[in-house]
Amino acid sequence: MATKDKIKTRLSIDLQRLVVLTGAGISAESGLKTFRDSGGLWEGYRVEDVATPEAWRRDRALVLQFYNERRKAAQEAKPNRAHEILAELQQHFRVTIITQNVDDLHERAGSQHVIHLHGSLFEARSTVDPSLVYPIEGWQLNEGDTCARGSQLRPNIVWFGEAVPKMEAAAAYAAEAEIFVVVGTSLVVYPAAGLLQFAPPFAPKFIVDPNQPEVGHYRNLQFITKRATEGMAELKSMLLEMQS
Repeated sequence: MATKDKIKTRLSIDLQRLVVLTGAGISAESGLKTFRDSGGLWEGYRVEDVATPEAWRRDRALVLQFYNERRKAAQEAKPNRAHEILAELQQHFRVTIITQNVDDLHERAGSQHVIHLHGSLFEARSTVDPSLVYPIEGWQLNEGDTCARGSQLRPNIVWFGEAVPKMEAAAAYAAEAEIFVVVGTSLVVYPAAGLLQFAPPFAPKFIVDPNQPEVGHYRNLQFITKRATEGMAELKSMLLEMQS
C-alpha cells in the first residue's frame, strides 16, 4: 500500500463513529410518502393489502404493481439537502447510516455505508430461498420473473409481520456509536425504534424531527425540532463545532 493510502486509512480509522438512524421524514422532503402520512394508507392502499405476507399470498399481482409504482417514484425522486449533508459528514466522521427507508436516496447522495433495515426497492429475492437476491434493472418486477431455482421473485422488502434480518448488525453499530443521530422518524416502528436504547450513555444523541417524539429519559440527548433539511444543516454546524 502506498504511503498516502496508509495515511488516509489511518485517518479514517481515527475519525469518530457517527451512527445515523433515518426514517420516512428524510425521504418525504424528496416527495416520497409512507403509509403513516394518511391514517394507515400508503399512497391510497391499505398496508394490509400490499405490505404483508398475507397480501402476497392473496393478490400477488397487486403487490407487484404497488412496488413497481413505488420503485418508479423512487427512481424519479432526487436526494435532498439532508441526504447530501449526511454524505458530506463522511469527510469528518466514520458514518454508518441505518435506514428504515427502502429507497436509494442515501446512496445516490454519496453515502457509502448504508444498512437498509427494511430491505430495498431495487432488489428482488427468491420466494423459496431468501439467500437468492437480485438487483432489479429498471422499475418493473413482474409475474413470471423467477430466481435460479425457478421460483417467482418477490420484492426484497421486510413486510409487516416478518423478521428484520439486519437488526442484529444495526444494534451492534448503534452500540459502538460515539455520536448517535435520529432523523425523520417518529420512533414508533419497532424493532428499529429500539436502536436508540443501544447507543452508549456517554454518546451525544440528537433527534431531528419537527414532531418531538416521546422517548423517555436518555443522557446527552438533544432535540432539533425541524424538518430534516433544516435540522441537518443545524446539526452539521453543531457537530463540526464539537470537533473544533
